Amino acid sequence: MSEISIKRKDLDNQEFLKLRQATERISNILTKRLKTHLDILKPLFLPRKLLGTYIKSAFRDEVAGSDKSFATLQERYAAICEKPFKLPKKLKAPLAPIANQLEVTPYTYPLHVESSDTKAIQITSPTKWILSYRSDCPIPRLKAMLAGSEPPQPDDMIRSLIDHLVLVIFLEKFPALKQILEDLRYDIELEELEELGGLQVVVAKAPVETFLPPDEFILQITQLSGVPAFQEIVDLEALQEMADPLKESLISAVA
Repeated sequence: MSEISIKRKDLDNQEFLKLRQATERISNILTKRLKTHLDILKPLFLPRKLLGTYIKSAFRDEVAGSDKSFATLQERYAAICEKPFKLPKKLKAPLAPIANQLEVTPYTYPLHVESSDTKAIQITSPTKWILSYRSDCPIPRLKAMLAGSEPPQPDDMIRSLIDHLVLVIFLEKFPALKQILEDLRYDIELEELEELGGLQVVVAKAPVETFLPPDEFILQITQLSGVPAFQEIVDLEALQEMADPLKESLISAVA
């Protein structure tokens, strides 16, 4: 993902250690909560409801609109498959079965520190995730193949792209599902990952604000750890003032 704008706050070492532990606990709770919600909702995300006989399945019933959905998938896949993945442009139907289970991947992005000659620091959000159908080639593995740290496996790469694109198209065709997730207090957005050729993905964010300390503080921490990675920090003050969207919409309706 490209570098994003985020609130900055000064910290000393003692505050950082305390907030890092709190952030880890909150992130674990939020991630578990999201996985539970997705597991309950997974019957609503059955890939066959979108693509019908374009997916290998024991069921051979035609699904209204599946021709258009597959054409959309083919178009979006073809737009990104050659660069940077060097994959064939044509998808072969019927597609291999797509697991009816949604996967959660932590959202990361690079932070470039101008005062440093070191490579970009990878920032992880504790309250934001990429959603896709479960894949044997999640985004970290896909990136590793592109970077050359793992041998490219074309079939796995194709499946990974499909697993992300199908969920994007699914939410576009069934917007009520997006509304359900938003009613559960997740912000749902579609983003294009520049480092993956503009691959469209579904991003879910919990309603918890985060921040980063100044670049020099982040640089100091990463140099001490020897790992160019850092995690956003949950803003405990903002946590006390979390909004209630339902309450606000009802008050607005009668104002």
